[in-house]
Amino acid sequence: METTYVMIKPDGVQRGLIGEIIGRFEQKGLKLVGLKSIIPSEEIARSHYAVHSERPFFPGLIKFVTSGPVVCMAWAGKDAINVARNLIGPTNGREAPPGTIRGDYGMDIGYNMIHGSDAPDTAEFELGLWFSEGLMDWDLTISRWFYE
Repeated sequence: METTYVMIKPDGVQRGLIGEIIGRFEQKGLKLVGLKSIIPSEEIARSHYAVHSERPFFPGLIKFVTSGPVVCMAWAGKDAINVARNLIGPTNGREAPPGTIRGDYGMDIGYNMIHGSDAPDTAEFELGLWFSEGLMDWDLTISRWFYE
């Protein structure tokens, strides 16, 4: 089992897509082990997006992600990182395939509604950053119907 970090960004929250997005992860068979809504501080946003700090879009990205509430989630399951990224789709919503979150709801690279960890080390860092209090441990009894 693997755990990944997923964040609904301010545009996804403002568009009322929280329930739809959470539903897609649940229906796929991932288990929600962390959930909270916050308005990110500039400090946490800069830490989260530090890999982009030298890029010209960095100041706008920080301003955007701190502009309103985000929904922070931790999802667990087999190959959770790749499963989540496949549900999310490519960054540019105009190029993302239908059936993905960005393909169904996205029209722009900057307003792409959702973030998902891209690798195990990234997931570990992001989960520690956004869920410093830890994650839930519970038994999803229906999971026996998702995995052989």
